[in-house]
Amino acid sequence: MSLPEAVDVCVVGGGQSALALGYYLRRAERRRAERRPLSVVILDRRDRPGGAWLDAWPSLRLFSPAGYSSLPGRLMPSPTGGADPDAAHVVDYLSDYEVRYGLDVRRPVRVIDITEDHDDNDNGAPGHLVVHTDRGPVRARAVVNATGTWDRPLWPSVAGAAEFEGRQLHTHDYRGPAELSGARVLVVGGGNSGAQIAADLIGTAAAVHWVTRHPPRYLPDDVDGRVLFEVATRAVADRAAGRPAEGVGSLGDIVAVPSVRAARDRGDLVAEPMVATLTAQGARWPDGRTALLDAVIWATGFRPALSHLRGLDLRRSKGLPLTQAPPGSASAVRSADGRPLWFLGYGDWCGPASATLIGVGRPARDTAADVVRRLDAAR
Repeated sequence: MSLPEAVDVCVVGGGQSALALGYYLRRAERRRAERRPLSVVILDRRDRPGGAWLDAWPSLRLFSPAGYSSLPGRLMPSPTGGADPDAAHVVDYLSDYEVRYGLDVRRPVRVIDITEDHDDNDNGAPGHLVVHTDRGPVRARAVVNATGTWDRPLWPSVAGAAEFEGRQLHTHDYRGPAELSGARVLVVGGGNSGAQIAADLIGTAAAVHWVTRHPPRYLPDDVDGRVLFEVATRAVADRAAGRPAEGVGSLGDIVAVPSVRAARDRGDLVAEPMVATLTAQGARWPDGRTALLDAVIWATGFRPALSHLRGLDLRRSKGLPLTQAPPGSASAVRSADGRPLWFLGYGDWCGPASATLIGVGRPARDTAADVVRRLDAAR
């Protein structure tokens, strides 16, 4: 498989955010058919469509019905029986989406680094970027990062973790309860993943200890992803208008999906305080209580996967590249260093709900518009 030597837009990442952006860039290409065509390539490190959904554990389900979990332009079909879609259903949907809109996704391609290649001009304006991959370089007039966070799991620093002799894995590595059948498991994390994994293990593992730093905050049982998206959308509008804004966090931290709700209501899913330390054979709590453990699952979140940007020496704040909102754009996020570099789909950093299927549509639309606007202005 060969890569194009030069393109207008190179999208790094082949998951849901990249596909939504590809959809809007294809629309822009059709509108400009009488002018110079817009060349776009999407680079995906995986060998098939689906993004991070390929790694999800089998029982993982969306928070919303299929109709409220769709990318722009294509309604997600409802699963048989009407249940909320599981990970396999999402993978099928993303695979179909990619083909339906004829997106040029090249895989498997691993992006190693990105460097700057100034045009020969006298004003020092940023020129092309060179995307270095394991299959050769691609010279791009614009680069959009849509790599998500799945490839950068956050492992917290907890006393005794290095001495624990059992198995340690992250949400990133969890593939279902079968591999932990009969084990004594500690699940660390007070968010949706921690609650869902703990509920998933109950009845299969010999013992499940779910620990959180703060008491879990369940959203009302009738709140699903559709409501969360509506709340996030209102928050964006309120902030833009200068009004006080209450985001999704004001509702709670955990969506009571059916498996979590059932385990909670049975009294099987009860959060315990965070452990004081891990030991070689288990854990000890602040009150002196101990438990023997075979495994620890860290459901402790992720960070944006951006190691491929090290060659650009971007200015950073709190570990993230400095960004700015382009003039007249509600939710596009562009590098503040003046490079033709955008970021899409990383959650609150790139806009509320932008890391969700339904929520990435608006920032993808605005990003595509800003990319095309800047390319046209540079001609």
